[in-house]
Amino acid sequence: MRNIYANTKSKLAVTVRAILTALIIFLIYWFMLPPIHFQSRDFWTFAIITALIIYFLNVFIFTRDRATEIFSNGKLRIKSLDKVTKWIAIIIIALLLIGLVADIVGSPFFFSGQYKDLIVRTEGDFSSEVAELSMSQIPIVDRDSASRLGLRKLGEMSDLVSQFEVTEDYIQINYHGSPYRITNLAYGDLFKWLGNREDGIPGYILVNMTTQETTLVRLDKGIKYSESEYFMRDINRYLRFNYPTKIFEDIHLEVDENGTPFWIAPTVHYEIALWSGRDIAGAVLVNAVTGESRYYDCSDIPAWVDQVFVSDLVIEQLTYNGQYQSGYLNSIFGQKGVLQTTDGYNYITIGDDVWLYTGMTSVAGDESNVGFVLVNLRTKETKYYAVPGAEEFSAMSSAEGQVQNLKYESTFPILLNVADRPTYFMSLKDDAGLVKMYAFVDVQQYQIVATGTTVSEARENYSKKLAENGADIEDNSKPVTETVKGTVSGIAAAVENGNSCYYIRIEGDGRIFKADISVSAELPFVAVGDELEFEISSEDEGTPVIILSIK
Repeated sequence: MRNIYANTKSKLAVTVRAILTALIIFLIYWFMLPPIHFQSRDFWTFAIITALIIYFLNVFIFTRDRATEIFSNGKLRIKSLDKVTKWIAIIIIALLLIGLVADIVGSPFFFSGQYKDLIVRTEGDFSSEVAELSMSQIPIVDRDSASRLGLRKLGEMSDLVSQFEVTEDYIQINYHGSPYRITNLAYGDLFKWLGNREDGIPGYILVNMTTQETTLVRLDKGIKYSESEYFMRDINRYLRFNYPTKIFEDIHLEVDENGTPFWIAPTVHYEIALWSGRDIAGAVLVNAVTGESRYYDCSDIPAWVDQVFVSDLVIEQLTYNGQYQSGYLNSIFGQKGVLQTTDGYNYITIGDDVWLYTGMTSVAGDESNVGFVLVNLRTKETKYYAVPGAEEFSAMSSAEGQVQNLKYESTFPILLNVADRPTYFMSLKDDAGLVKMYAFVDVQQYQIVATGTTVSEARENYSKKLAENGADIEDNSKPVTETVKGTVSGIAAAVENGNSCYYIRIEGDGRIFKADISVSAELPFVAVGDELEFEISSEDEGTPVIILSIK
């Protein structure tokens, strides 16, 4: 029987083709969610995929009775196609050719100077621009530790643990002047979404990076827009249908100073050719509870927002900046002045902003940094500090070497100002991923390394190491001390990392104090009932509290 659609000029055939074509385009758009923008690769991919599907529908369904003629002898015979199908084939070929030309024309070979200028470095003064932190302000929680704390906190909530899961975002933000990591909850599965969608997701998790305090913040009204939602409350679909022409980077959750959750959706524009030279133009902020949204240019983004320029984009632009300082050919031949970022980055808080930190090293791979950069993730202000020293992984190995008998592994370091000296700080973890010790490593002389079971103890040992190595320092961050005086109610000796130490209790004081044998040679003779007077750091809130000196 002849195909009822064979007469492509009939009203029925035209109507069916139009409806089927529209349905295909809508379904592909619904799932791909491409921006309707000529500079988006996703849009071009969407157009090509759509055209290909329509093309094959025309060939094998609407003109199926001519398939033998079209593919006679195993060869495609364009002349046998109807006009619509021919134009679809021409459009597909044209799109592929334009995309290929755009990739070639927009390459660094032609535009190395523009690639270099995507990010602009200015020389900075480390000691004056990076403030010293007190011991209680040093962030000790990395992403992995935050994840463990978040899972533990959700496990404590019996009414939530069976319905929701913790996502692994853990974005670093500055909240009320302190560094936090934030992550959102997600519905456990489709059925749990069906049972809870009316109320929404009840809250989000905050992890204080200095105290390790983990809070599940419950909202008066639940989060109605998230990545675990379906249909038009899926935050990515919601953004796409409200801002169809915007090209979005990866979205993430932050909170304003009132604790209201917002989705931050950075928007992309391209500085070079068709789709090269990716940069951030602004961001859409979406209230995760109400869905209210607003677009801001980069210069107008509220100060409470911490991360607009995503880390991977910043690293990409820093790489271009280091490679093409003297042009494209120099980046391959000669490589004079060519730099690259080290294989990792971290974050520090300066003022109200979160800054990305990474080292800059030569392409020779000599395991040393020629300097490092700090990039403000809200404004993209970039500071370069020409401080040669050890690259991060060398410093990590140096810290691990101090406790090699314990086989602890170092976290990726953060950069601190300690006594006006750039200093790496890192946590040391056991096989179970639990933090056991802390380490300070001097950036310029990475053989100067000190560890301790608390941040204060490690910091005090670091000061001693600096003095022993004759470092010319003015220790402006020396902790304010507190004098403790009382009767010893308990004392116990222990050996840790090959060193003798003593744990002491004082009558009327609920804290446990710890003193290394190097603090006083009289420690072995201290007994219960003795009167003892010693100094501790007034900022030390750890357990045990480290004794700095005994009077």
